[in-house]
Amino acid sequence: MQFLKILFWCLIAFIAALFTIGNWTTVPVRVGGGLIAETNLPLLLLIVFLIGFLPTLLYQQATKWRLRQRLAATERALSEIRLAAGPPATSAMAPPLSPAGVPIPPVGEPRP
Repeated sequence: MQFLKILFWCLIAFIAALFTIGNWTTVPVRVGGGLIAETNLPLLLLIVFLIGFLPTLLYQQATKWRLRQRLAATERALSEIRLAAGPPATSAMAPPLSPAGVPIPPVGEPRP
């Protein structure tokens, strides 16, 4: 599976390199106030991608952190409840007896 991940990312990097080589042109960008910034098209696309991707990534990481905190709090509460309840009761039941008074072995064990 790791090989497929590496292969996928190499394919993406190769496609990005081909796109960058094929589109290495300068693009005028109006910044505001009459200013014009000339930047390369691949750099501009990377910046626009990051502007859209980073807020989503930060939101996802915050959600994951919050869920981990809630899970840890729930696990702590569950362990406290288990400790307060005490150890589980063990039943000291005698094995069932046959009509002759001989204990019946559990299923799967040979009879004497």
